[in-house]
Amino acid sequence: MATCLRQFPSAPEAKTFLLNHKPTPLFSTRKPQITASRKFHHGIQSSKFGSFLDLKPLSKPESLDFDLPWFDPADRSRCFDVIIIGTGPAGLRLAEQVSRYGVKVCCVDPSPLSMWPNNYGVWVDEFESLGLVDCLDKTWPMTCVFIDDDKTKYLDRPYGRVGRKGFKTKLLENCASNGVRFHKAKVWKVKHEEFESSIACDDGIELRASLVVDASGFASTFTEYDKPRNNGYQIAHGILAEVDHHPFDLDKMVLMDWRDSHMGNEPCLRANNSKAPTFLYAMPFDSNLVFLEETSLVSRPLLSYMEVKNRMAARLRHLGIRVKNVIEEEKCLIPMGGPLPQIPQNVMAIGGTSGLVHPSTGYMVSRTMALAPILADAIAECLGSTRMIRGRPLHQRVWNGLWPLERRCAREFYSFGMETLLKLDLNGSRMFFDAFFDLDPYYWQGFLSSRLSLGELILLSFSLFCNASNPSRFDIVTKCPVPLARMVGNLVLEAI
Repeated sequence: MATCLRQFPSAPEAKTFLLNHKPTPLFSTRKPQITASRKFHHGIQSSKFGSFLDLKPLSKPESLDFDLPWFDPADRSRCFDVIIIGTGPAGLRLAEQVSRYGVKVCCVDPSPLSMWPNNYGVWVDEFESLGLVDCLDKTWPMTCVFIDDDKTKYLDRPYGRVGRKGFKTKLLENCASNGVRFHKAKVWKVKHEEFESSIACDDGIELRASLVVDASGFASTFTEYDKPRNNGYQIAHGILAEVDHHPFDLDKMVLMDWRDSHMGNEPCLRANNSKAPTFLYAMPFDSNLVFLEETSLVSRPLLSYMEVKNRMAARLRHLGIRVKNVIEEEKCLIPMGGPLPQIPQNVMAIGGTSGLVHPSTGYMVSRTMALAPILADAIAECLGSTRMIRGRPLHQRVWNGLWPLERRCAREFYSFGMETLLKLDLNGSRMFFDAFFDLDPYYWQGFLSSRLSLGELILLSFSLFCNASNPSRFDIVTKCPVPLARMVGNLVLEAI
């Protein structure tokens, strides 16, 4: 639940996956291809038992070897239909989709060929419905949730890890074949006129377009907000580790492990974890290779990053996991919830800065992949062959294409879920997810995938309340009135 999209812009990607155009078997057991392979065994710097804090990642930053169609600075027109700032998954997916209509697109990024830094975990059925299942480099037929030492839930829903190299290569290939141009530069400024916008780059180049789309991530300053940004934050520390052994079943991905028995000899850690809990998210690739991530689902104020790392070290000691090598290290910080950007505005947005992160879970990749074609349709309708709709009518249509009223109202409910989670301690979180994963799969799967309507979300909340234990109901009744009142008020304002 926590690793589905990690935005930590400064860190480059380290893993590799060779693109295979043949579909990957749905329940593949092949090992992911890792740059730092077992050839490093002769140089192992083993950590002390159960600790990884003194180890440095073996993998180094890399870039794709791909012949991009670059923008030619000698081209005097320097005018496009759409300029997309950023070449992350959101930016490339939108470029791929909108360019299919013959719309002239340019993607601008300081390092368009750099690998993405984050692990993306997705539900297999979501990527399958998008025709992207061949971009998964590892799948698990089941997931499991450890509620406590005595209760484990097994979820019959396959989970997968995105092969980032293959995924990015596929998007770049589709963009190139559709005529998308790329410009390697940092965007300093965006200026707007009545029917046209322009960007100023750090190399002195200025480009113009009918529409500028911000896909540059959470730290962007190009997208405007007209309300205070009272985000919650998901913070996590992850490692792809070579280990002596680990206790996880190879056919099950560990979605959440809420156990805290590893803190028996850590009274300070245990007290803090009881108030602001973290869980383990684990992807076992084989008996000696595993991705481990300690995650704070959502906190406000932000939980200390060192606290998260120390909890993870204590957990690994307790599980008897001896980390021999850290192949990759992942630091992640995701703003969750908060208000949507100002709608409409001159800059369109997609990805983290557009409000697409699931306010209760941090999921975003699959949803962005699904919504990009819808946004592309709205853009092409305005800037297609007739090119009649520009300026404010264009901005209104594209923003409403991404955030129609129904979707905005549903997001208010998901934000209510986040506010509820913020108020739960460890025991409250355990009781909540115990009841949540007992719901009809249509509802818990739909909630995690952001595909439930507002009416279905209301039915889910009633069902969850009825299925919850008495202590959990008491938690909800005593801790949720203020967030509930805020949600109702926001829904009324949306409907006006």
